[in-house]
Amino acid sequence: MFQAIGFDADDTLWHNERLFSLIQGRFREILNAHHPEVVDQTLYATERRNLQYFGYGVKGFVLSMLETAVELTQGEVTGAEIQQIMDFGKEMLDAPLELLPHAGEVIRRLSPSHRLILITKGDLFDQETKIARSGLADHFQAIEIVSEKDASTYRSLLQRHQVDPENFVMVGNSLRSDILPVLEIGGSAIYVPHELTWAHEHDQAPTSKRYSELEHLGQLPDWLQAHSAA
Repeated sequence: MFQAIGFDADDTLWHNERLFSLIQGRFREILNAHHPEVVDQTLYATERRNLQYFGYGVKGFVLSMLETAVELTQGEVTGAEIQQIMDFGKEMLDAPLELLPHAGEVIRRLSPSHRLILITKGDLFDQETKIARSGLADHFQAIEIVSEKDASTYRSLLQRHQVDPENFVMVGNSLRSDILPVLEIGGSAIYVPHELTWAHEHDQAPTSKRYSELEHLGQLPDWLQAHSAA
């Protein structure tokens, strides 16, 4: 039924957001003179504002933490605190990668019989490093690292790989990035929720017949078999 299956990477195949959440908790400790909600709200607003300049990923997150620290301390953040925030970023980039349950098993099971495309957004260097460390790279027929996941990106990507959107299904944990844009261009999408998802990726669940939701990635092979039979 499907010419290709697209997979998101962060928080679909491996853990990612919980590292951001951990570091954000430590960032709050640096700014402990301010209420945690104020720190979180200011950081989130700064991150969103900076997406057009720095994109997604660790480096943009670090720059947004630095800007937030300057703003909330009215420029009195210390050199030592700036160094600590910079070290947060290095720690995140060096952190070990942990696959989500079922991820390795499902990718290895599907790759001999399906055309798999990894589609992820974020910093090129960081994403390339994580993909290499995952041990899954060889199971994908194509790997795409993009700056944004919207309808035009998916349309262009599928055209380049000669895949009809109606015969494409995307699997991911972000309604905003993995689900809604694919449905918009006529594809199918499978939402696999993660326990932690950045607020920027939240959206309303669609009612499309091309939309499905699974409890975990381990259910995907049976879903594909059922829909192929249909």
